Amino acid sequence: MNTARLRFTLLATAGTALTLSLTACQSDSGTKSSSAASPAATVASSPAATAAKAGQGAGAADATASTDSAGAKSGTGSAGSADASAGSTGTTGEQVTASTPVCTAADVRISAARQDGPPYTHIVLTAKNTTRHSCRLTGFPHVQFLESHKQDVPAVAKSKPATPVVLAAGTPAYALVKLSDGGVDENNEPVSAFSVTLEGDPTVIAVTAPGSEGIAVDPAKALTGYWTPELRSGADDF
Repeated sequence: MNTARLRFTLLATAGTALTLSLTACQSDSGTKSSSAASPAATVASSPAATAAKAGQGAGAADATASTDSAGAKSGTGSAGSADASAGSTGTTGEQVTASTPVCTAADVRISAARQDGPPYTHIVLTAKNTTRHSCRLTGFPHVQFLESHKQDVPAVAKSKPATPVVLAAGTPAYALVKLSDGGVDENNEPVSAFSVTLEGDPTVIAVTAPGSEGIAVDPAKALTGYWTPELRSGADDF
C-alpha cells in the first residue's frame, strides 16, 4: 500500500508540474504575440501620428502653394513693370504734345494773297511762325471782312486736317478763304483790310487785302478753311 500510494503521489506531482509548465508556456506565448502586434496597431490608429502626418502633408502643400504664389507674384510684377514702361512711353508722348504751346498773335505773322483769278474768288491766308520755338495752330482763322458784318466767316468742315498743325520755328500754315462766287450780280463790297483772330487768343490781327484795289467780298458767300500745313486738292475746294 505504501508503495502504491507513493507512486500515485509522484504521478500526481509530475502531472501538476507538467500542467503548470504548459500553462506558463501558453501564457508566455500569448504575451509575446500581444507584444508583437501591439506597436503596429498603435502606429496605425494613433491620433497623434495621424495628426503629425496630416500636418506634414499640409506643410508640404503650403510650401508648394507659397512657391506657386511667389512665382505668380513675380510674374505679375514683371507684367506690371512692362505695363508701367508702356504707360510711361504713352504718357511721355502726351506730355510732349501738351507742352507745345498754342500759337498766339505774337507768335505768327499773317498775310493774304490772291488765288488763281480773275475773277478772284479766293484768297490764301499764310500764318508763319516768327518765333524760335514750335507752337500749335488750332482750328481755323476767325475772319471778319466788314464792319457791317461782325459775325465770323463760316468754316468748311471737310477742310479740317486729320492731325494737329504744329509749326516749327519759321514754318508756315495755310487757310483757303472764299470771297464770292465771282458773279457780276452779287452783292460784293470792296475790302482793303480785314481782321483775323486765332483760336485761343482774342487779339485782333489786321491783315491787308491783296491787290492795289483790294478784294471784292460777298458776305453771304464767304467761307474759310481750317489751318493746314499745305493746301490739299479736294479738301480745300469750296
